Amino acid sequence: MQIAESIPMLDDILAPWRDTIGADFQGYRNHVSRMLNFCFLLRDCSEEERHKHIIAGAFHDIGIWVNNTVDYVPPSIPPAVAYLEEHDPQAWSDEITLMISEHHKMRAYQSEYQPLVELFRQGDLVDFSCGAVRFGLPKNAIRAVKGAYPNAGFHKGLMKKAGKWLLKHPLNPAPMMKW
Repeated sequence: MQIAESIPMLDDILAPWRDTIGADFQGYRNHVSRMLNFCFLLRDCSEEERHKHIIAGAFHDIGIWVNNTVDYVPPSIPPAVAYLEEHDPQAWSDEITLMISEHHKMRAYQSEYQPLVELFRQGDLVDFSCGAVRFGLPKNAIRAVKGAYPNAGFHKGLMKKAGKWLLKHPLNPAPMMKW
């Protein structure tokens, strides 16, 4: 079990977003680092696949702060696509868009780009569930990743934002979730 205790590419991508994310920056960075580690522990990935996961990971929840909303999946996609246009092959846009748009799908993803999209969904769900959903990862692996990247208030902040959203949108309590 090899934990990536630093992910320089992630730090480079997130650096320009520090002011936008504000006080939640460390919590978000650690969330992304945890979910990436869970992805890489669930399946051995090539360098290109790791690169795609890091890009999608950096942007997958950024709409929370870009649009100040709990309905954050749609506004998380344009910054990722803009990053790809500036830094990486645009050929990855469809796959990374799906990784972001499907990461809160409740059932397994089974369509185009399935292997990476599903792995990304699983890695995020392991972290979102605080390790309650493990997809076969041993508890000690989850503990080790959480030890390397403390929560730093990420889940508490999400719950606070979700509570405010629920008061305004009681008929749409979790707009980011998909069946």
